Amino acid sequence: MLVLVENHSLPRTAAFFDLDKTVIAKSSTLAFSKSFYQGGLINRRAVLRTAYAQFVYLLGGADHDQMERMREYLSALCRGWNVQQVREIVAETLHDLIDPLIYDEAASLIEEHHAAGRDVVIVSTSGAEVVEPIGAILGADHVVATRMVVEDGRYTGEVAYYAYGENKAKAVAELADTEGYDLARSYAYSDSATDVPMLESVGHPYAVNPDRALRREAVAREWPVLTFSRPVRLRQRVPSLQSRPVLALTVAMAGAAFTAGLLWYVSRRRRPVLS
Repeated sequence: MLVLVENHSLPRTAAFFDLDKTVIAKSSTLAFSKSFYQGGLINRRAVLRTAYAQFVYLLGGADHDQMERMREYLSALCRGWNVQQVREIVAETLHDLIDPLIYDEAASLIEEHHAAGRDVVIVSTSGAEVVEPIGAILGADHVVATRMVVEDGRYTGEVAYYAYGENKAKAVAELADTEGYDLARSYAYSDSATDVPMLESVGHPYAVNPDRALRREAVAREWPVLTFSRPVRLRQRVPSLQSRPVLALTVAMAGAAFTAGLLWYVSRRRRPVLS
């Protein structure tokens, strides 16, 4: 399959991916609720509540009001948590929890964009302590994520930066200025209507497993609609990975080393041509 490679005499381009239900099949933050319970950060009632939130989120997507309630709940929930403990829990359970949730189709798209010379950027409303390690195993070049206020090594429950809605579009524009991306020739992927500002900021927007509102928007604007339906472990995509050297990626926010398979699963499976 032909993949068009970037003309390096032109400005650089990028592919911006929402994370939850676009690259992975669940909410990245809520996926760790059981691990946080086992680590003593939350009680059983909180586990049940986050499980219910996950169910609602997966069933029909989350509108603006639901996202705001989820943000307020999670912010209050993490108040007083030890930041280093959170990082260690994420580091210890990342591959078991997240690796099986990654859509095969999304991983292939990431491979194709890298092969075409584009940077890959994960832009997620979830917290940086969760998103940055996930970005590392995906081989992302940059990550934009929500950041909490930290004092004396603990979360205060306040949000320093909320990567949501218009803020995502602003972050994309700022990163484009810093990195020299031509947004008119760049790509963006999301499942949620709350990401319309990010999608409309690039020349090639795609709706992935869209919620009802985004599907209507995509039809009205004639944006392509993609269906991702095959979560698969990255290692399963390359059976020979076990016998090859492992590339260690140091993740600053995670404070631990994560293995990355991107170097060896490039170009194994191809998707529709990206122009």
